Amino acid sequence: MDILLTGSVAYDYLMTFPGQFKEHILPERLASISLSFLVESMSKQRGGIAPNIAYTMALLGEKPRVMATVGEDFGDYRTWLDSKGVDTSLMKVIPGLFTASFFATTDTDSAQIASFYPGAMAYSASQSLKDLDKKPDLVIVSPSAPDAMMKFPAECRELDIRYLYDPSQQVLRLEGSELARDMEGAYFLFCNDYEFGLISKKTGWSLDQILEHVQVLVITRGKDGADLYAGGDAVHIPTVPEEEVVDPTGVGDAFRGGFLAGYSHGFDWKLCGEIGSLAAVYCLEQRGPQSHSYTRKEFAERFRKYFDDDGKLDVLLG
Repeated sequence: MDILLTGSVAYDYLMTFPGQFKEHILPERLASISLSFLVESMSKQRGGIAPNIAYTMALLGEKPRVMATVGEDFGDYRTWLDSKGVDTSLMKVIPGLFTASFFATTDTDSAQIASFYPGAMAYSASQSLKDLDKKPDLVIVSPSAPDAMMKFPAECRELDIRYLYDPSQQVLRLEGSELARDMEGAYFLFCNDYEFGLISKKTGWSLDQILEHVQVLVITRGKDGADLYAGGDAVHIPTVPEEEVVDPTGVGDAFRGGFLAGYSHGFDWKLCGEIGSLAAVYCLEQRGPQSHSYTRKEFAERFRKYFDDDGKLDVLLG
């Protein structure tokens, strides 16, 4: 299956704070909040939602394509993705700009405070699905420049291409009418439970009303797993026990990558979600969204400790 991913491509600067943010936030002083956290570590990682998802898909044997705009500093990152089996031929360098950058500090409760510099990502809308040499089976619309996030769903509807709508962090920037319009034509809607609350509030749609507009809704709930709704059925996807919690950055992207690897093989929704659940834990156990690795055999062996796949994962093993 030809899956094309759009969305941010970034370098992640990840820091850890040896305390709890909540202990230093005064609710009565939020209007004039001014805080500086002394962090104990920092690392620079390859990130961005589109390549994060693509990386996990590639680990599971898929050949995803990423369409995005990047900066002049992208050379080493491109080499890395190419070596892992991600097709970067549609990743366009914008002269004179840096690749987008994500700055995140995580506390001991896994709470996170972050900032994002768009850089070359601001030119995402300069690309078009209409210029592709072949029509994808599925387009992933994940957070990038707001104008691109509106353009790509519109092109999918015009070209009759199935798409997954994942507004994620950009829910804050999008109006309710914009969210409603682009959910209307989506096959999938992915979000976490907090984002679902914002989407529901901004659109005025309840869970049942949202399901009148999208075919498949997946809500991730952190340590509480995920819930999937499709065709009148609801499926709960439990988490896989982690060996160690190291860094939550990119865990949702890894879940999506695992889910999409299962979807590309035509697996049922429950199995897709379970593959996503294990893929997410591998990411949680490492620092950075593309630091986890495994062979497909190792993945299948660990999967079968917790889930029953009736031998279907043999397809992933090649």
